Amino acid sequence: MSEAIEWPVKTRDIQSWAMDSTYWNDFKFRDDDIFIATYAKAGTTWVQQIVAEFIFEGETEGLPIADMSLWHDFRLPPLEARDDVELQEHRRFIKTHLPVDALVFSPKSKYVYIARDGRDVVWSIYNHHYYMNDMLYDGLNSLPNFGPVIERPTTDDMQQYFLDWFNKEGHPFWPFWENIRSWWAIRDLPNVYMIHYQNLIDDKEGEMRKMAAFLDIEIDEAKWPKMDLHTSFDYMKEHADLTTPLGGAIFDGGAKVFVNKGTNNRWRDTLSAQEIDAYEARALDELGADCAKWLATGEM
Repeated sequence: MSEAIEWPVKTRDIQSWAMDSTYWNDFKFRDDDIFIATYAKAGTTWVQQIVAEFIFEGETEGLPIADMSLWHDFRLPPLEARDDVELQEHRRFIKTHLPVDALVFSPKSKYVYIARDGRDVVWSIYNHHYYMNDMLYDGLNSLPNFGPVIERPTTDDMQQYFLDWFNKEGHPFWPFWENIRSWWAIRDLPNVYMIHYQNLIDDKEGEMRKMAAFLDIEIDEAKWPKMDLHTSFDYMKEHADLTTPLGGAIFDGGAKVFVNKGTNNRWRDTLSAQEIDAYEARALDELGADCAKWLATGEM
């Protein structure tokens, strides 16, 4: 019975250059809301596209999915300047990069959490960081000061960029391990679904169908070919302006640099054996054996 379930409770606020968890304090939930949660660069946009295909039954051509599925805790645009999400008539699907304990959690909504090996995240996040432009930096600097604002990358050496992220708790973004830990801890809740980026690569159809079942969405098989096409990497790259925040205006090179390569293991040619061992030991220490294995392999 639901009365016996210990639901997550918000215990802290996170206010940084990127996020403001107070944006959730007055959020008006709907019972059928879908929340897509990740650390960052772990497949968020891919899952948003998949969920959009389910909601709109494959008829997503021309839909500005990034605008329809906002990163709610992101500080740009400011909360008061946004179109009211309460006006959306379709089933809402909203993303967050917060750990669970900084969220107001709805027992009736559905939460999809997608994770990816931290090393793959860093290779993807560097590309994201490298192409950020003045529109983003100027916008962030115009906001109330919650601490140092992200600056342009200080190195183009991927090994050093990874080591900075690894040794400085997710610098210059936000802590990685606590995000993974917090969602792993609630993986058995009936309204939480955990998915791994590698599993989506290996069996997109199977993973999509399991996700649809979790979301109580019955797939119209006649629409499946469109859904499958629209969630392919090539299609999303070609139509990146529809799935990239602010249409890609905050990135030099536009939306297509946001949807980058979609591959894993690029770090293997750069990191030393000692650095790989250090990451894996840290993962084990921070997450425990089961979660560390899942994060590295997708095996639950």
